[in-house]
Amino acid sequence: MPQFRIREAADLLGVSDDTVRRWIDAGSLSAAADGGGRKVIDGRELAAFARDHAATAAADPSGVRRSARNRFVGLVTRVVADGVMAQVEIQCGPHLVVSLMSSEAVGELQLEPGRMAVAVVKATTVIVETPGGSS
Repeated sequence: MPQFRIREAADLLGVSDDTVRRWIDAGSLSAAADGGGRKVIDGRELAAFARDHAATAAADPSGVRRSARNRFVGLVTRVVADGVMAQVEIQCGPHLVVSLMSSEAVGELQLEPGRMAVAVVKATTVIVETPGGSS
């Protein structure tokens, strides 16, 4: 299950670390301690919160340069797979990006609610990436 540190959650939600801490203190978000004692937020809960409290988008974590200028960093909020094809919804700040792709691609990218992803839009095609080494 993906988990995000407070700083990562803040970046994804487009707010400060202190705002995320206030939401945790107020009970709007729940956090648990990871193996190192740091507070982490469950990815699925963060995805639901992002959908309900959409703000601004996070910076692209990949560091990859490409011709597609429309890159939206966000959290996967919904995956509907039916046989060969799947629909993936990503909440990118205030924007919901929907991508249709193969169910095989969903599996290869390990897309599930709560996973960080980058939607790359070029013309009418939406390509979804997940940053390497991220949970």
